[in-house]
Amino acid sequence: VGDVRGSLWLLFGAVSVLLLIACTNIASLLLARATRREQEVAVRFSLGASRATVIAQLLTESAVLALVGGAAGLLVAIGASAAFRLMASDIPRLEDAALNTRVLLYTMASTVIVALLCGLMPALRSTRGTAARAGSGRTEVPARHSLQWLLVGVQMTLAVTLLTGAGLLVRSFDKLSYVAPGFDPSHVLTFRVSATFGEEQDYNRTVQRINRTLDAVGALPGVEAAATTLSLSGLPGEVQIEFTLAEERDATQAPLIADSRLVSPDYFQTMRIPLLAGERCRPVTTAEATMSSAAISRKVSEVLVNRSFADRYLPGRTPIGLHLAGVTPDRIVGVVGDARERGVDQSPVPTVYGCFSAATPMPWFIVRTTGDPLAAVPAIRRVINHIEPLRSVYDIAVLDERIGNTQTQNRVRTLALVLFAATALLLSCLGVYGTLSYIVGLRRREVGLRLALGAARSSVVRQFVAQGLRISAVACGCGLALSIAFTTLLSGMLYGVTRFDLTTLSSVVLVVLTVATIASLVPASRAAFVQPMRALREE
Repeated sequence: VGDVRGSLWLLFGAVSVLLLIACTNIASLLLARATRREQEVAVRFSLGASRATVIAQLLTESAVLALVGGAAGLLVAIGASAAFRLMASDIPRLEDAALNTRVLLYTMASTVIVALLCGLMPALRSTRGTAARAGSGRTEVPARHSLQWLLVGVQMTLAVTLLTGAGLLVRSFDKLSYVAPGFDPSHVLTFRVSATFGEEQDYNRTVQRINRTLDAVGALPGVEAAATTLSLSGLPGEVQIEFTLAEERDATQAPLIADSRLVSPDYFQTMRIPLLAGERCRPVTTAEATMSSAAISRKVSEVLVNRSFADRYLPGRTPIGLHLAGVTPDRIVGVVGDARERGVDQSPVPTVYGCFSAATPMPWFIVRTTGDPLAAVPAIRRVINHIEPLRSVYDIAVLDERIGNTQTQNRVRTLALVLFAATALLLSCLGVYGTLSYIVGLRRREVGLRLALGAARSSVVRQFVAQGLRISAVACGCGLALSIAFTTLLSGMLYGVTRFDLTTLSSVVLVVLTVATIASLVPASRAAFVQPMRALREE
């Protein structure tokens, strides 16, 4: 799976955390339901039912619930997997990701585990010491509900962890969208012209052919500039070479490590990379050495370096006129601006540009147009077919789209984690709402008595809201602590933000507390507006 392994594990981990949140949510609701059924369970014990029989019945109910949910989930997954394949087309072997036997077995195993996780604890708790309550005509109200609140706290903690990860990815993606790549990818068409590596044997002819193609394409109406390059700007890839400064023959001189990029002289005009000092190199039309698949032995008399190279290796010096000894000794004739050649998410690195229009018989052609780049394709095909009737133009795409496709993995990863985090937050708030509603229901007579004795309705609301917020605040603290460990896995996926980004962390806490407050207000308000006499008459 190459470089998408981290994203796949991240998605799998997020799904697993979401499943755990769902399990704790359902377990909390089943605990509340089990408390209301204590009278029923006690009567079953009085009629001779064994504890194992009652537990088996309760687990069966949980299993039915889990099986129905699992079956519904599989139906949703049929459409979701198709949508995911469209969203993440660059993930290798994604077409093999379908609902097969392995997925079905995994889903069945997950369903069984969920049924046990959700149903076993409520079943054990509801069948413990309930026989003595068989004759009781009124449900006993437990004084504390620590287990339910613990489960709610676990949900909130995991939701905060997912929200933090999602928030960091969103912030990173947002910052990446404002990055200046150092070149202008708009209105740039990229393509290749068919050739064979056997043409390397007659290198002079290859240079003449490519230069003739550049001249013909560059003369078309609507074309501003045309150039060739061995690798496209803004796309992942690097070719690093050790250089030495010819003027310093000291054996102790540290090598100058830099990316080597072979481009035609008009490359900088086509990509709009500014010239900071010196001049652009002149085209090379003859070769003084041969090319092989292992290395390119060539004579390039002039090269350009970028600002990063000059700042790192030649601080305080004028690079113009110095000679670099790499594959061959080359003279620096100019300094250009930094460009994010390896990708818009990668900082510029020291780079040496060799002016070489035919580094291979099949270089990338880049053409800057005044209008829609794709509108120029028919004219480009015609002119190339006119001068090279036996060759074809292929792999045509706009550079903006190619660069955008490299961010597909980031987009899918961010969108999926945001959806998981939002679902986790929703489930957690449902847990707060459900637990508080359960407690309010049990304490109706107490609340009615307090209201009858003159308690203010606002104080009742504050009491229940404060109870929900206390759990949420503790969960936020635990979630942030857990996030520090979780976001370590994201450190290589972030750009422009750290895993301790205060804006993200504070935003997550604010969102969680706000939503928890809203979830607490509904049952709290319902408790405050209980009719005192009606509540006191209830059995």
